[in-house]
Amino acid sequence: MALTDLERDEHGYLKNLNEWNEDIARELATEEGVNLTDDSFKLINFLRGEYINNNANQPNERNMVKGLKDDWEGKLSTKELYALFPKGPAKQAGKIAGLPETKRKGGY
Repeated sequence: MALTDLERDEHGYLKNLNEWNEDIARELATEEGVNLTDDSFKLINFLRGEYINNNANQPNERNMVKGLKDDWEGKLSTKELYALFPKGPAKQAGKIAGLPETKRKGGY
């Protein structure tokens, strides 16, 4: 299934997170002007896991760093997360991860 076949909200977020897969993530990333790397997918999969397995939790950047630091090569800070997702790791990575838009302040 292609991204064009999926239902999205007015900001481009998928309405059904179960329709997401890595190919859809790549299409969303292209729309966002983001080049996905292995590290990008570490964050995307972390965000999906938190949302799906932890009562729809959408962690802030500090908690992302805390949750990912053991799986990250080298030092991880919010700076690295913003290098991967310049418009904000919570909103932009969440969108590419197929999650609903976070209602937290900040982002784009």
